[in-house]
Amino acid sequence: MDVHIDYPVLLIAILLVLGVVMTRFSSRLGVPSLVLFIIIGILLNQIIYYDDVEMTQLIGMIALVVILFEGGLQTNIMTIRKVAGSAVLLATIGVLLTSFILGIFAYFVLGLDLMTSMLLGAIVGSTDAAAVFAVFGSKNIKEKLSSTIEAESGTNDPMAVFLTVTIISVIEMPGDNNVFLMILSFFWQMGVGLLAGIIIGRLAVFVINRIDLEASGLYPVLSLGFAMLAFGVTEVIGASGLLAVYIMAVLMGNRPLTYKHSILRFNEGLAWMMQIVMFIMLGLLAFPEELLNYTFQGILMALILMFIARPIGVFLTLIASNYDFKEKIFISWAGLRGSVPIVLATYPLVSDIEHGYLVFNVVFFIVLFSALLQGSTITPVARWLGFDEGETDTPAYSVELLALGQTQNDIYGIELPSQSAHENVKIKDLDLPTDVLVIAIIRDDELITPNGDTVMHSEDFIYVMMPRKLRERTEAYFSKPREIPKPRKGRAKPPAAKEEK
Repeated sequence: MDVHIDYPVLLIAILLVLGVVMTRFSSRLGVPSLVLFIIIGILLNQIIYYDDVEMTQLIGMIALVVILFEGGLQTNIMTIRKVAGSAVLLATIGVLLTSFILGIFAYFVLGLDLMTSMLLGAIVGSTDAAAVFAVFGSKNIKEKLSSTIEAESGTNDPMAVFLTVTIISVIEMPGDNNVFLMILSFFWQMGVGLLAGIIIGRLAVFVINRIDLEASGLYPVLSLGFAMLAFGVTEVIGASGLLAVYIMAVLMGNRPLTYKHSILRFNEGLAWMMQIVMFIMLGLLAFPEELLNYTFQGILMALILMFIARPIGVFLTLIASNYDFKEKIFISWAGLRGSVPIVLATYPLVSDIEHGYLVFNVVFFIVLFSALLQGSTITPVARWLGFDEGETDTPAYSVELLALGQTQNDIYGIELPSQSAHENVKIKDLDLPTDVLVIAIIRDDELITPNGDTVMHSEDFIYVMMPRKLRERTEAYFSKPREIPKPRKGRAKPPAAKEEK
């Protein structure tokens, strides 16, 4: 059998190289790279006819797992805890309100029936993790706001999927739905997804830290395997696999992990590759002649989403929060739409819902317009509102855990806190076991080779060689902050003696 694979391989190579090069141009043009990837796909479908919706949906979901996993690994749990309540509200109540409001407008603007209008609102009701992580990764926005938006985008996909699937089931079987069972299903998906993410995340940390693999390159593969496992197992039992993946990734990213730096870099590159592939494939599904038929409706619905539905959803959801007016404005504007709405827009096509192609094309137009307008103006809007904190400070070193072959020793990088308990302490005076050695110190971007008389300073980045079994204990020792003595309460003054008359 004559199988020609040279042209497909050549095409994939060209697309990957072109996609990577486009990221460079996107930063210069101030346009999100996902827009350029989609445009490549749209141009490519003039050469290659492609309409396999089910294959695109499958690849899109796999890509979302990888992107959510990478985003979760990079998330600092300490910053997320501060905004967890608001992020969860935005990811649930906020998505519900935004979807409902947009659905009402779709009913009047597009002339669809009520349930199909609500379906369109549900599909574009959530912000997109891929778009948000890609745009915010190169920005230095106020931590409270960036953490809120990233946490929302990482956890609101399950709500959008739930609403989309539920509305499709109502459309397909209008008289065979129980509201109580729907509500029960929602809590099952969210609760079990959260629990599965925690359990599988802890299992992944335990296995990765204790297994001895001959090849260091297998550790990133193992971590990705656990991400796929979290998604697959959770979906099989009817819960939210996307939520499970994000939760387990956040847990893994904030624990000591063997070859953590390698795992982060591997998944970062893989996530970029999946973004390129996914957005190009989604662009392949869009035909310019069909999109042009919905130009007016698409632009109008995008403007309604950006200036009415999303802001109302945000302001109502955060009405009792400690976010001020300007912060709510920025959160509203930074709610980027991306791959998730387009992937969800394939659900009506696969289910053969009436007006499915109309919904897909309008959603595609909304996403493209949102990414182009909102994504390219994130920095100017942040600067205008006073939330832009300048260029991102990327250190020349990183927390890397190196396993020394098949031995039981590791080299681990630890950053001392800003007010360290070991400030001005000599290395020889540290209370460390004899087999724990400080082998290097990075201070003010200068590498210092330490000896016993070297003095430790706060915010030093140190490399420590130690037995693997002492890793957590050693990290906890160096991470201790300096204890600030509480001011002593002064003695109460004796009551003034009364003057004798």
